[in-house]
Formats: sequence, structure tokens, C-alpha cells
Amino acid sequence: MRLRSARAPQGGIVGIRRPAISTAVAAALIGTFSVPIIAGAASAENGTATVREDFNGDGYEDVAIAAPLAKVAGHTKAGYVAISYGSADGLKPARTTVISQDTPGVPGPAADDAAFGYLMTAGDLDGDGLTDLALVAHGYRSEDNTSGSVIILWGRKSGISGQDAVRVPAPSGATVGDDLTAGDFDGDGHLDLFMSRNEEYDDHDVLYGPFDRDGSPAREQTLTVYSTDNFINTTAAGDFNGDGIEDLATFYVYEDHAEGGKLWLGTPQGLSTVPQRLPSAASTAVGDFDQDGYADLATRLYLDNDTETEDSGTVRIYYGSPAGPSQTRTQTITQNTAGVPGVDEVGDAFGRRMSTGDVNGDGYPDLAVGVPGEAIGTRDEAGSVVLLKGGKNGLTGTGAQAFHQDTAGVPGVVEAGDRFGWAVRLLDMTGDGKADLVAGAPGEDLGLVVDGGAAWLLPGTAGGLTATGSVTLNPMDLGAPATQAEFGYDLDKDN
Repeated sequence: MRLRSARAPQGGIVGIRRPAISTAVAAALIGTFSVPIIAGAASAENGTATVREDFNGDGYEDVAIAAPLAKVAGHTKAGYVAISYGSADGLKPARTTVISQDTPGVPGPAADDAAFGYLMTAGDLDGDGLTDLALVAHGYRSEDNTSGSVIILWGRKSGISGQDAVRVPAPSGATVGDDLTAGDFDGDGHLDLFMSRNEEYDDHDVLYGPFDRDGSPAREQTLTVYSTDNFINTTAAGDFNGDGIEDLATFYVYEDHAEGGKLWLGTPQGLSTVPQRLPSAASTAVGDFDQDGYADLATRLYLDNDTETEDSGTVRIYYGSPAGPSQTRTQTITQNTAGVPGVDEVGDAFGRRMSTGDVNGDGYPDLAVGVPGEAIGTRDEAGSVVLLKGGKNGLTGTGAQAFHQDTAGVPGVVEAGDRFGWAVRLLDMTGDGKADLVAGAPGEDLGLVVDGGAAWLLPGTAGGLTATGSVTLNPMDLGAPATQAEFGYDLDKDN
């Protein structure tokens, strides 16, 4: 069975290049649904690792889950996001807030095909110590002649809401938000945003932080990122050369052909304007898997540089070096690698989405690999997630784990087309110093509700991930619009 496109949700969204609930509840929910946030113990008090993604500052990591195809206020594929706050119990409906462009304070209103939240990145943009969420909403806006928007939802002690949310200013006629990546590209301690926000087709902007609460950056830089008629298909930020300043990797496709990548080194003045060449990549993740002080770049390869070929999936790691991602110290991992569960099969999409985090608390980041096209028994595209362990020699297949909805202890039942692992994130949501897996399955049916979608949390332990104590969250748990919402299509990223 063909795997649905990795560049757009099922059904398609106008303007995007990538990627049964009662009527009364559906009509009343979006724009008014907000749950008070319950206080949790700070991780610093528990002696655990530094929190990197904490929207309400309680010490537990949080996650944003997108439902980009949901109908909102009568608008098809308008979309919403669910902000789920960490706690000792992980994902909980009572600690989750639903936000759309109909939520008071959020620039809007909701619109057809806006796909609110289909692309998100999290980070402290205004320097107040709380994580903020920048996300994309598509659609032409006649008032300023722009296509698309990047909207910032500010972190708050009471939790993210629509309060004071802003649309990042853009020049008239600009195409906004097709690419969105956060990193400290000038090493000043403030987070910056790389994004499409320019009238010129070839240009992207780097908006340097800290951001004012009106969405304005401290300064701007324009980069000419293209050299041919291509598009950016994925990006990654990390300190690949170990100089203390984050770098930016951009990767390109045109029609059905991968066009390679570029590395823009970070400097005290900002991103360099003369890039280095990189091989092509279909998806990325960044982590220092061997803890040598250089960020390593994990990528999924395009088979023969053909973006339309449905291969089994190959993950290649380029280990960091003083010159950036090494072209000689690399590692290739597939489901045929010793120790990795499963078997390479066409359409598995091993590495369709990846995320890094220290699951077992040994000090080395691990890599969660989504395999959304994996067949479980006779059920095509049921999906799974594989965890690869980091260590002093880098990633390895030794001790790798695989999870899906037929794994004992994981809630739910395997069904064809669920696409479990379509989106993955490693975050310490339970505050014990070990990263937990959040996995999205946008094709999950909720009873008679088709493609309602759901997300799972599997706890991290000293032995790795465990299904014991795993929980699931879906739109019906939240009273949110569910039919074909594809909840779990995207999870916020931190690079």
C-alpha cells in the first residue's frame, strides 16, 4: 500500500508544498476551550536535567500537538493545536488546552485550508525564561497582501493561551512561513528564527532575538538560499563545528528530484552568507550522540535522490567535527542493521520523522525513528517507532527497541492506515530526568470517526522506553473536533 505523502496531510491543503462528535460540542469548543493548568514540581527541585521546552515554567516539559485538518467554526482544514502540559502522570486531558485562530487573542479568524499548526517550532523567543510556540497558518490575507502567517503564542506561568499572541510582521506581497527553524545563530544567548518572509522568491529572512511582544525581532538578515528552481524540504539547527554558535542546514527538492543541502555556519555576526555543500536529506534530527562536543546530524536519505520513490528508509548520521557535519565519519542504519527490530520493506518510511533525547538517563542522546509505513501483521501502514541508543561511539543498533499498538501495554488496537510514528518527539514530560516518547498517529480512527488521530506517551526508564504506564490522548478526550482532524500529524520541534 502506498504511504501517504510526507509533504502534505491526507486530503491535501491548499497552498502547502510539504507536508463523531456532537454538533453542539464542535460548535462551542474551538475558541472557548481552555483548561486551568495544575502546578507541578520543578525539575530543578527533583535534581533532573535542564528543561528545554516548558511553556508554563513548572519544570516539566510540554508538547504541542497539531490537528491541521480539523474543521473549525465551519471552516474546513482550518486546524488547531493542543498544548499538553507535562506532569508526573504524562499526557492528561485535564492538562491540555486547545487553541485555534478562533481562540480570543489569536490573530485570525479561522479560515479554510489554513492548517493552523501544520508546522511548529518551540523556544524562548522573548527571553523571559518561558518557552514560546511559533506556528504556521496558511492562506492569503488581503489586508496586507501576504500569503500565510507565522503566529507566536507566548509562554505564560498560567499556560499558553491566545493572550497577546501576535502575527510576525511581513512585507507586503511576502510568502510567509513555508520554512520555520529556531536556533541561536549569532551566539548571543537569544533564540533566532529562520523563515520565509520576503517578497523575493529566492530569499529567506533570519530574525534575530530577542523578540518584542509585538513580534518584531531585534534585527534582521536576508539570505539568498536558492541557487536553482528548488524548494526547501527540511532544515536543521545545531552547533555542528563546536564553536559555541548554532549553524543552519537547509535541504532542497525540485519536482521529484532531491537537490542536495547547504550548511550556513553561525558566526557572532549571524549566519554566514557563503554555504558549504551537504548531501540531500528527506528529514533531520540533531543531537550529540557520542557527547564529543559536536552536534551530529541525523538524516533520512532519498533513494537515488528520487523524492517519489517509496523505499524502506535509510537513516544516515553525519558526526560533527571542527569543519561541520563530517563527510567521512558517517553511519548508516536501516531495519536490516544488527540489533534493529524489523525488516526493511518497501514503503516502511523508516526515518520519516526523528527526534533526539536521553531516554535512559545515561548522558547520551538517543534517536527516536518514526516508521509510519510499517505493516504490523497484515495491516498496512499501521506504523511503529524504533528507538536507537546513543553511546560513546555514537548511535548503535544494540539494545534498539520497537513499539506499536500491538505492543503489550500500549493503548489501542493496530489498524491499517493508523500511521503510528508519523510524528515523534522525545521530551521529559514526567520530570524524572529521562526523555519520554510522544508519538502521533494521524490516521487513527476513533470509533466511527475516521482519521481523528491520536498521540501516545511512552515513559523513559533506565532500560529505555517502556509501554508500562503509557497513555494516549485524542480529540474526543478533549471534546475537540475530531472527524478527519489528523490529530498528531505534527508535534512541535526545537530545531
